[in-house]
Order: sequence, then C-alpha cells, then structure tokens
Amino acid sequence: MLPPLPERMRPQKLSEYVGQQHLVGPGCILRNMMDSGNLSSFILWGPPGVGKTTLARIIAGTLDREFYTLSAVSSGVKDVREVIDAAKGKSLFSGSGAPILFIDEIHRFNKAQQDALLGAVEAGTVVLIGATTENPSFEVITPLLSRCQVFVLKSLEVSDLQQLLDRALREDEVLKERKIEVRETDAIFRHSGGDARKLLNILEIVVDAQLGKADPIVIDNRTVTECLQENVAIYDKGGEMHYDIISAFIKSVRGSDPNAAVYWMARMLDGGEDPLFIARRLCILAAEDIGLANPNALLLADATFRIVHSIGMPEARIPLSECAVYLASSPKSNSAYLAIDKALAAAKSDQTAAVPLYLRNAPTKLMEDLGYADGYKYAHDYPGHFTDLEFLPEKFSGSVFYEPQPNAQEDRLKAYLEHCWPKYYKK
Repeated sequence: MLPPLPERMRPQKLSEYVGQQHLVGPGCILRNMMDSGNLSSFILWGPPGVGKTTLARIIAGTLDREFYTLSAVSSGVKDVREVIDAAKGKSLFSGSGAPILFIDEIHRFNKAQQDALLGAVEAGTVVLIGATTENPSFEVITPLLSRCQVFVLKSLEVSDLQQLLDRALREDEVLKERKIEVRETDAIFRHSGGDARKLLNILEIVVDAQLGKADPIVIDNRTVTECLQENVAIYDKGGEMHYDIISAFIKSVRGSDPNAAVYWMARMLDGGEDPLFIARRLCILAAEDIGLANPNALLLADATFRIVHSIGMPEARIPLSECAVYLASSPKSNSAYLAIDKALAAAKSDQTAAVPLYLRNAPTKLMEDLGYADGYKYAHDYPGHFTDLEFLPEKFSGSVFYEPQPNAQEDRLKAYLEHCWPKYYKK
C-alpha cells in the first residue's frame, strides 16, 4: 500500500526543500552549519507543515550523522536515556560527528524529561534538534534553552505552495500518470494555510474524489471546496484542522458565544490537544479581547492556567470550561491591546526621545547638580493624589495611546481620566 502523498513527496535533499530561505538560503545560518559541518543544538519553532521534521532529516543525511528520533507525545525519560546511551557508543566510533537526536513536539516534554537531555547536550554526546509549534521561551526549561539556538520557521508563501503543487503533479509516481488540469488555485492555497502537508493532503483528496468520474481531473475552487466539505472526517483525522479549530475557538470567545466556545474547546480536548495550550490561549484572550472591560477575566484565566497545570486531565476540562464560558460571557474591550500597539509604534519611531530631567532618578550629588529630579511633583502630596505633570518625552507630549471604550468598567476609568486630564480626555 502506498504511503500518503505528503510522505511520498517528502524532500530527501536540500535542493528539493521549499521555503525557509532565511535559514537555508546561501549564506544563511543553517546552510552555513551544513556547509561547515559544525552543527550545534537548536530548536525549530514554527506552525505545522512548514518542514521542521524534514529539515532535521535533510541535515542528518547531508552531514552523514547517525539520526535518532523521539516523539514527546509517546516517549518518556527511559526512552531518552536509552537513546543517549546508544548515541554514546556511536560517538566513540563515528568520524562524521555527534549523532543527531530529533525530538518532535519538544514542548510536550515535562521538566524531568528535559532535564534528562541536559548532560548529553552539554557534553556533545548528541546534537539536539527540537521541533515545536509553541514558544520555546515558555515550554523549554531555561538550562536547556540556553544550550540551544532557536530558529523561527514561517508559514509557506503562495509561491512556495505553487512550487509544491507543481512538483507533486510532475514528480509523484501516482499523480504524474493521471490527467490533471489545474484551473484555479485560490481555494486549495487558502485551505492549506501555508501548510505543505495540508496542501498535499487536500490535493490527494480532490484527485481521489474524481477518480473514474472526470477526465481530466479538475482542480478548481468549486471542486476543492466541495471535496473538503464531503471529506471533513478525512481532512481532520490526522489533526490537519488543528489551527482552524483553534481559530474558531478564539473567535467564538471574542464573539461572546459561550456555547460555540465550549464546543470548539471540546473538539480540541477530544482530539488530544494539550490543555495547557488551551489555557494559554484563554490568558491571551482575557488580556486582548476582554481587557479593561472586565479585569477579573485575566485573574481567572491566570488561575485557570495554574490549576490546569496542577491537576491535569481529565479534571482540567472543568476549570477550562468555566473560564471559557466566563470569558465568552464577559463584555469586550481591546483598548489595552490597541494602546500598547500605538505606544510601540511611537517608541519605534524615535528611540532617542529623552526622559525629562524632572522624571530622572538622582542617586548622586552630580546628578542632583545637573538638575535630575528637579521639578518632580510627588502625586501623594497634592489633593486627590494627582498633579498635572507631563510624563511623556517632549516629542510625544499630549499623545493619547489609551482610549477608553464604552463599557461599564471603562466608563469609570474614563470619568477619572476626564477629571485628571481634561486637555486630553474631553467629556
């Protein structure tokens, strides 16, 4: 039985690899590592289907290194130690360099499992290549992270997807024997979402659906959409709709629909999603979309994350449900999100804007003599614990980054700001 199309089309060498030219293009860091043979441990961070596993295999093959692979979903400390012991023997007799240990979904390794890697990575017994869809800063322990570089992989561009599609139709042992006519690509690229594996799975579904029914087999927007609607179970079976379901969950909470929110969360949990991943998304939603309309939302989301971390599944489903329903049912405001983005834009526009002298610290006599802190007004010495003092650099004086949005909580904040700063916040 033939393997699926994505496996049949998996690149075996760098010349066949599509995308990530910022890492593997001429003169770029991973290409330089491969050309020099001087390979150090690193973590590949990026969305699904962008070539993390493939790149690790190509590197190992190019450098003729022994290659070990573990999945963080199914491997424990015992498996890690067995691989390291095997690698020690190979390292002694190999002239090509230390074996490569590839760990897929390394963010799912717990602290003990990650600790088991430290000694071997530090001693150079293995070169660790980790792959993750999650931010390593949050998911990888600091001692291990400090021993690895982190490389960010990007979703594939339309030009990359076109290249993959053309290559599959031209080179795949099955597809090249069939008469296939590509008339439109908007739908197949849109549903792929920058994911090579998803693109090839969709292509295979669409072609298989038309076998014996059409000559030639047609790839166009209508056919792709209809085939996917008819084959949702196939399309989703391997978790290919992972990010689509997360998107639906986030948009349901943002859209104040608690019923849809718990449904999509249930789909994620039933599909084996890491509950901490969901808890982190709830924390982001609480800050970005509920924000100052209900500040308690962030407290509940933070508590949910800690509780989920402590108790695990299946009980974790209950606080996750409580938090999702609460956030979806809360009033919404993205004023804090907009405020920081405006402030960041201002900060980036001028990195040299000076701190006013009266706002500077004056820990030494010289700084005092230079006028540091001179003219600063201590708010608590004034009625209402407020004094009209300019706190922004002169260039940005009068800038309003935070604009309250109409909801009960921010109406109170707005009233206070109108009282304090009538020149900026007008009634």
